Amino acid sequence: MKFIVKFKWVIAAFILALTVILMLTAPNLTKLASEKGQSQLPDDAVSSRASQILKNAGEDSNTISMVIKLDNALDKDSEKQIQKIIDKTEKIKGVKDVTTPLTDDQDVRNQLMSKDKKTVLVPVTVSGSDEKVEKIANQIYDSVPKDVTAYVTGASLINQDFAHSSEEGLKKTEFITIFLIVGLLLLVFRSVVTPFIPILIVGITYLISQSLLGILVKNVDFPISTFTQTFLVAILFGIGTDYCILLLNRFREELANGHDKVEATITAYRTAGRTLFISGIAVFIGFAAIGFAKFAIFQSAVGVAVGVGVLLVILFTLLPLFMVTLGEKLFWPSKKVASHSDNKLWGFLGRKAVARPFVFLVITAIITVPFIVTYDSKVSFDSTAEISSDYKSIKGLNAISDALGEGKAFPVNVIIKGDKELTKADVIPYLGNISKAIEKVDHVDSVMTITQPTGEKIDDLYVNSQLGSVSDGIKDAVKGIGDVQKGLSGIEKGLNQIADQTGSASKEPGGSLAPAADGLAQVNQQLQLVSTQLSTTGNVQQAVPQLAALSKQLTTIQTGLQQANENLSAQQGQVGTLSDSINQLAEGVDSANDGLTKISDGLTKATGMLDNMSDSSTVRDTGIYLPTEVMKDKGFKQSIDNYSFADGKGVKLSVVLDQNPYSEEAISTVKNIEKAVASEVVDTPFEHTEIVYGGVSSSNADLKDLSTTDLSRTMVIMMIGLFIVLTILFRSMIMPVYMIASLLLTYYTAMGISELLFVDIMGNDGISWAVPFFSFVILVALGIDYSIFLLDRFNEEVKSGVAEGMVTSMSKMGSVIITAAIILAGTFGAMMPSGVLTLVHVATVVIIGLLLYGLVILPLLMPAIVVTLGEGNWWPFLRKKEKYKVEE
Repeated sequence: MKFIVKFKWVIAAFILALTVILMLTAPNLTKLASEKGQSQLPDDAVSSRASQILKNAGEDSNTISMVIKLDNALDKDSEKQIQKIIDKTEKIKGVKDVTTPLTDDQDVRNQLMSKDKKTVLVPVTVSGSDEKVEKIANQIYDSVPKDVTAYVTGASLINQDFAHSSEEGLKKTEFITIFLIVGLLLLVFRSVVTPFIPILIVGITYLISQSLLGILVKNVDFPISTFTQTFLVAILFGIGTDYCILLLNRFREELANGHDKVEATITAYRTAGRTLFISGIAVFIGFAAIGFAKFAIFQSAVGVAVGVGVLLVILFTLLPLFMVTLGEKLFWPSKKVASHSDNKLWGFLGRKAVARPFVFLVITAIITVPFIVTYDSKVSFDSTAEISSDYKSIKGLNAISDALGEGKAFPVNVIIKGDKELTKADVIPYLGNISKAIEKVDHVDSVMTITQPTGEKIDDLYVNSQLGSVSDGIKDAVKGIGDVQKGLSGIEKGLNQIADQTGSASKEPGGSLAPAADGLAQVNQQLQLVSTQLSTTGNVQQAVPQLAALSKQLTTIQTGLQQANENLSAQQGQVGTLSDSINQLAEGVDSANDGLTKISDGLTKATGMLDNMSDSSTVRDTGIYLPTEVMKDKGFKQSIDNYSFADGKGVKLSVVLDQNPYSEEAISTVKNIEKAVASEVVDTPFEHTEIVYGGVSSSNADLKDLSTTDLSRTMVIMMIGLFIVLTILFRSMIMPVYMIASLLLTYYTAMGISELLFVDIMGNDGISWAVPFFSFVILVALGIDYSIFLLDRFNEEVKSGVAEGMVTSMSKMGSVIITAAIILAGTFGAMMPSGVLTLVHVATVVIIGLLLYGLVILPLLMPAIVVTLGEGNWWPFLRKKEKYKVEE
């Protein structure tokens, strides 16, 4: 410290120059947070794998929804207006496709319009980053006439609005934080000089930290989120001010003891500086431990550790300059510098606690245990609740929910990827079974895929419908045979009449008409037998060859009639007329023969389909049969294109829920869908494919799993890290245990109280999902400071005895800790007007925790534990009897 005091101006000049250089050269952290700070799940998360599979297949586009609200039901005029908007939208760069609701397909219309036809949904497929999607949305808004109410929404747009809300909240937090700190320090020190020293110290720290983080994010992909800067501001200004108060109070105390400003500075840093260093290291370890989290948004809080490291450097280099330069003037115009006073309340509580430790243990339990017992860990994953409903993306989402159902905007996407083609006729039918299995899951509204592109199954693909068509075909064949019979009966009658008229002519070789008439009679009899057989048995296979044989007979008869016609053609008069009649009858036989041929061909086709059905495993397994003509059908090929990718090696199912896709209930539904699909694909062509799930609900399911495991992992790592450091610094394995235990008690109590406020009283679905993690890290990392403040001073004062040392340390540190807790709570209170629900929840938990720790746990519980343990506080080491030798 003597070296720093000696070269104070050189050091200050270097720090200021470094600050200016970094500010001028470092990337903009706010912009980087907007670009890279969106919630990013790890690559091995299910929803991340789904996105990656689609991206690798060139299907990385996403869908946003244009919602048009009409004053009256859709009519021709409003259709023209909407069509103009669609036409303009299709021309926007980055728009890949627009699904029009103005189609003749009634199923599509029903999907994209409300029942009263006053709300119309226009899905727009776009490509690019969230920022590019936002620009596309702005261009869509420009294409909408001013007299039309329209909103554009989607996950990308909600993310962008969340980022904007966070940026606006950060500006409010910065201003309110500085205002609060200055006001509180004015009250504490009653000085117009002192408040601005912490502001300057922490301000320089923040500028350097922000610049360093910008460089790290830009060059080494350091984790960042939209929360990073807000937490950096709150924590740096909070603990930075606390540390300044600790040092300045000790400096003032040493001045009051008669030391000059240089000696007072050196002594303050030798005593309180040690405490500050221990606290800073503990906080640094706490936030550095977040680096072991898997989720990027959690890892982003590691940036605070960078800020804490910079803060320690600035406190030990720049703050001494003001101490040795200003001395007592640092507290001007306060007159209390020469008479530093102890905290009477904490002194009183300390004396009572060491006298009746058991009573104070019970009092602490009465205050905390009820909230811990009633804490249910209810969390919410609804990111739409994070920001104000004034944002257009939220208005659009609400409009879709009100008119078409909550799940319509953000369906669950089931992505199936295999090594072989999955869009073949013997594979596609199994999608029907998967769809059925998903539809049976509670809260599933509809499933869309190749076999049911509009959410309703295509009946013509199912065997029962196809067999019905075959049955109808047999009935039509029977009717056709009956018609042929009637025609042949008429021809037979005509032939008999002509035969009677021709007489000798009919006896000419090859010219007899009577045998032809007899042949037609026989054909008719046989047709009657075939017709009866088809009607009663439906035996198509037997009828086909019979009809073929009859067709040959008709051909023979037609040939005979043509020969008879040739024999009569040379005759004149009446015979010429008869020849024309015979020619007409021959044509009638030919027409009847064509009819039989068509009937036979139809039955042959039906026979082939029935044979293929009987050989098809898909019919037995799924009840679906896809004949060649269906696979070639233009509409069905379009369905295949819409719900497949990677040249047919991947297929998709889109699952619409009947519940809020952001709700925890939707997460449970996704889990149930996963189970249903896993069970259904066994022993099918999809068994060995990769099946993953995308969409908001799936991402939230990953968030739930990840946030739970990350919280558990981080809690263990933080507690182990703090235990090791505190054990080394305090030379005790007992002190770290009850220091950490007291913070856990504080954390769960604060969470219980916050849940009571937000869930039970205010009616929220739960605490925001990120709150337990961030609140734990912040409370433990910052709360440990106060126990270090108290117990490090206790180690200094314990030479007069455990009980006496505890009372003295509480008297000396009470004001510092209470002031520090209030200031830190105030900096987090500055997050309240941010408008971001997660920040509001975190701020509430931290404020409750800090005040609970500073006003209940430390003054009531800590002295009771310390005096109860006595010399056991330093187990398994021995207490140093003379730890400090402070010059008088």
